[in-house]
Amino acid sequence: MAYETRSPEAAIVASAALPTPEQIAEQQEEQKLIRRMQMMMSMVMQVIAQDASLTIDDASQMIADTKKAALAMFPGKELAYELIWKPRFQRLMRERFRIM
Repeated sequence: MAYETRSPEAAIVASAALPTPEQIAEQQEEQKLIRRMQMMMSMVMQVIAQDASLTIDDASQMIADTKKAALAMFPGKELAYELIWKPRFQRLMRERFRIM
């Protein structure tokens, strides 16, 4: 039976790769916030797409409110919002209200 020997440096590197309980909790909290934001965005998009009585002003206000909520959940991530969610909302508004 052959024994594998590791250098002390390899053992340190291997133990450093394991996340701490605090890191795990932080990652879980971030995943929870991401799921919450995705659900919020999906619900707003569904309301805009399906509510026939919704005006363009009301829809625009809902979008502005979702942006505020998203940035409150993830401060400093405005670029991510602009790249991911803004084009989706713009496309939805064009389709729903036939605007160019």
